[in-house]
Amino acid sequence: MTIYHQTTYLISAHTLAQLPADEGMEIAFAGRSNAGKSSAINAITGQRRLARTSKTPGRTQQLILFKLDETRRLVDLPGYGYAKVPLTLKLQWQKTLERYLQTRHCLRGVVLMMDIRHPLTDYDQQMLVGSRSSNMPVHILLTKADKLSHGKQLAVLQQVQKNLITLELAKETTLQLFSALKLIGIEAAQQRLNQWLEL
Repeated sequence: MTIYHQTTYLISAHTLAQLPADEGMEIAFAGRSNAGKSSAINAITGQRRLARTSKTPGRTQQLILFKLDETRRLVDLPGYGYAKVPLTLKLQWQKTLERYLQTRHCLRGVVLMMDIRHPLTDYDQQMLVGSRSSNMPVHILLTKADKLSHGKQLAVLQQVQKNLITLELAKETTLQLFSALKLIGIEAAQQRLNQWLEL
């Protein structure tokens, strides 16, 4: 048993004002709506139904908080780039996310999920640029790695690393292969979280 296995649902916040007090430590999970964000949270915590998964991408329209212990939390951010919602709502959520990333003092890092078959989309790059401007460390999970052969996985991993350097986004950014289905990279992801959460 790890601290992640005792994670429980805490609250769903539609606005930043509804968040718990800005103290302790939080790690945010971000990514395109179909990148496997909820599945990754469930795999890392070893719980099948903690974060609700859906066949319809973009269902998460709040900041959903999970409690590890009295001082540590995980935050499931709304997926971006896919949800079939009105433009005004998308812009509203974009501003909310920017404010959260820039003003939340207890935020220790962002886990950014990218489908290994479609990494570094424009939205992903915007998230990386925003995190860099806030001096926020980012750990990238190249999700759904089981969809590719091992050789292809490594090739994409190296290419993404090169692209991050070219885009000057490599500083404070780490990355790894991940598959919630085949349980690839669970321990490596937990180790990164451990560093941020001082475990």
